[in-house]
Amino acid sequence: MLDQTGCISALQRYSQSDPTFKVEYNKTTKELLITGMGTVHFAVVKDECKRKFDVEFETSDPKVAYKETIQSKTDVEEKYKKQSGGRGQYGHVLIKIEPLSRGKSFEFEEEIFGGAIPSQYIPAVEKGIVESMNKGVLAGYPVVDFKVVLYDGSYHDVDSSEMAFKIAASKAFKKGIAKAKPVLLEPIMEVEVTVPQDFMGDIMGDFNSRRGRILGMDPRDGVQIIKAKVPQAEMFSYAIDLKSITGGYGSFDMKFSHYDKVPSDISDKIISAAQKED
Repeated sequence: MLDQTGCISALQRYSQSDPTFKVEYNKTTKELLITGMGTVHFAVVKDECKRKFDVEFETSDPKVAYKETIQSKTDVEEKYKKQSGGRGQYGHVLIKIEPLSRGKSFEFEEEIFGGAIPSQYIPAVEKGIVESMNKGVLAGYPVVDFKVVLYDGSYHDVDSSEMAFKIAASKAFKKGIAKAKPVLLEPIMEVEVTVPQDFMGDIMGDFNSRRGRILGMDPRDGVQIIKAKVPQAEMFSYAIDLKSITGGYGSFDMKFSHYDKVPSDISDKIISAAQKED
């Protein structure tokens, strides 16, 4: 069994002596991610960690940090009512859910009039939604770029509680996003490749096979700079593939650009795989 604490400690200690090696923990995918100069570099790191710190680990391609969002507005009502002797539980909410533009994350508003829900319970409604948005209904990825408006509901003088409203809000949210045409989002990377002129056609064809979109080309000092946006899922083996295509004469830089909708055929496969893991 992998000693995760020991592994993290060993990798962090190694990184202090090697500025080309980095390690971080991805909370979304729950993976320890290492960045280096390629497969040979990783083999050296593994040997060093075993020899110096007596720590062993296996590497694999990282998971993609997919997210989920909605495409339409919906209106949901949820009443949580429980009676089992003594004080019961009662929370009743009506919420509107609507999509926001990409990158807006989450907004919460309340439009309660006439004390339909006492003010002390409104934070519990927001908390119920915030906790539920960490796991979407499609494949269990975080839900982003949506707005929730709490506009009505009811309470019970004795049985209502923060927990009851939190549960009611959570149930309403899950029901609502399932109705609001949920979709998967994937990270899109901005890639800049530098290659000799002779390889330009091969690089562009390769990007097309990776679902990439060419942004432009710029000749500079006898080489071609090709810029493109490509889904992160298609780029994990790119360092090795670029070396193969160009015989080692190509180089590239890559950074995160934005999230975009996953094509339906690929989305179906991701959702199916996630459901099997559950």
